[in-house]
Amino acid sequence: MYGFWKPRVLGAWRVPASGPVIFAVNHAHNIDGPMLMGTAPRPVHFLIKKEAFVGPLGPFLEGIGQVKVDRESTDRHAIGNALGVLEQGGVLGIFPEGTRGEGDFASLRAGLAYFAVRSGAPIVPVAVLGSTERRGRLVKALPPLRGRVDVVFGDAFDAGDGSGRRTRKALDEATVRIQGQLTEHLENARRLTGR
Repeated sequence: MYGFWKPRVLGAWRVPASGPVIFAVNHAHNIDGPMLMGTAPRPVHFLIKKEAFVGPLGPFLEGIGQVKVDRESTDRHAIGNALGVLEQGGVLGIFPEGTRGEGDFASLRAGLAYFAVRSGAPIVPVAVLGSTERRGRLVKALPPLRGRVDVVFGDAFDAGDGSGRRTRKALDEATVRIQGQLTEHLENARRLTGR
């Protein structure tokens, strides 16, 4: 990432140095995940759609510990692998909106709340900003080479209410809490970076 762009990483000190953590990342461009993987203070295991595991990219993604997920159904194998990352004290990266979009956390899916409540791992909000501002001259689908992309880490927080409940109602309440925290972090990150 540092060879192609000029990442500016802010707040990396907020990431717990050890133990399970979930990175909740906004997703507006295809480079957002790789940008975070290349700049994060700890190795990240992302939930990635199975369609990305094609050709030589498949073995590469598996080799660096990424988790393949089938978005068309409840993928119990992927859920088990993701929980395994957290049980082993690793970092799980999730795009809580489920797919690339505006990157504003406006429509969260319940997966993030499930993993956070089930594992008890704290969530660290992450805003990747600048990846969609301009198109590159050489490769139009990417940001301009040597362009600045900001990666802003927020304060870790717990999604649950402390009761340990894992009911549908508890997950819905956790999703509302998470959305509020992520939206607030994104606003702060935009203010901090001027984007």
